[in-house]
Amino acid sequence: MNITDPISDMLTRMRNAIAARHTKVDVPASRLKIEIARILKEEGYITNYSIKTAEGSNARTLRIFLRYGPNGESVISSLQRVSLPSRRVYVPSREISKVLGGLGINIMSTSRGVMTGKHARKTNVGGEVLCSVY
Repeated sequence: MNITDPISDMLTRMRNAIAARHTKVDVPASRLKIEIARILKEEGYITNYSIKTAEGSNARTLRIFLRYGPNGESVISSLQRVSLPSRRVYVPSREISKVLGGLGINIMSTSRGVMTGKHARKTNVGGEVLCSVY
């Protein structure tokens, strides 16, 4: 099975796991997905993540531990892919929009690595908006 957009696949797997109230979700690992998981953990949207390597092969799996509130409600209410393979979305640092008036985050791929939109604005660097989370 060939996935044309691995980031969309990761976000969809997370959305499906949240809808099914799973505590964790496994996705094929890549450097970019690991960076996205790192940002989600730093911003408090997921509990943790780990990287597993399958025995006898070099295929890595990223396991994401989802976070829920005290009443079982998900911390993540929306995961949306912004930039698509068919329609890339690049923005300069001064045009990075706030998600939900600053309550959510944009995850961006910049020349200085993967970071949140807020951090990219602070460091005055633009880039590709990968997804928005709130």
